[in-house]
Amino acid sequence: MTDTPAEVETPVETEVTETPVVAETTLVPDASNVIPLPNIEAFPMPKLEVPTVVRELAEKSVTQARENYEKVKAAAEEATDVLEDTYETARKSMLEFNLKAIDTAKANSDATFEFVKSFAGVKSLSEAVELQSAFARKQFESLSAQAKEFQELATKLSTDATSPLKDAATKIFKD
Repeated sequence: MTDTPAEVETPVETEVTETPVVAETTLVPDASNVIPLPNIEAFPMPKLEVPTVVRELAEKSVTQARENYEKVKAAAEEATDVLEDTYETARKSMLEFNLKAIDTAKANSDATFEFVKSFAGVKSLSEAVELQSAFARKQFESLSAQAKEFQELATKLSTDATSPLKDAATKIFKD
């Protein structure tokens, strides 16, 4: 075993130069370095007194504008109420109309099923013809009555739906 001396690193000297740090300085104005500026107005405004008549006219115009705004606002709210009433009336009338249509369809379906049930028990051709004729006559009368009811209901619907608009228009033209 041989002892070999370990290699030792020797530090290399480098030259370090310091850069001087320059502090930023700001000038704080003090009384010794401030130069006063002359008081110059670029566009001098003359001092005017608003005449009383002009002031009263302006106040009157503002008052009239406020009153007109309140009138328009009230009219718009009233028109909105009229439209809401009209739509609600039309909705209720259409609901009634649709319920009537459903009842009519049910009545017609029941009559048809009753006819088919009776027709299934027919024993002769003459009995079938007689049953068919009676059913057709009965259905014709029923459909005529239903058509009349629908016509009356549609007339009522249109009258009820336009009633709020008619009342509002009458009120507007009356005032």
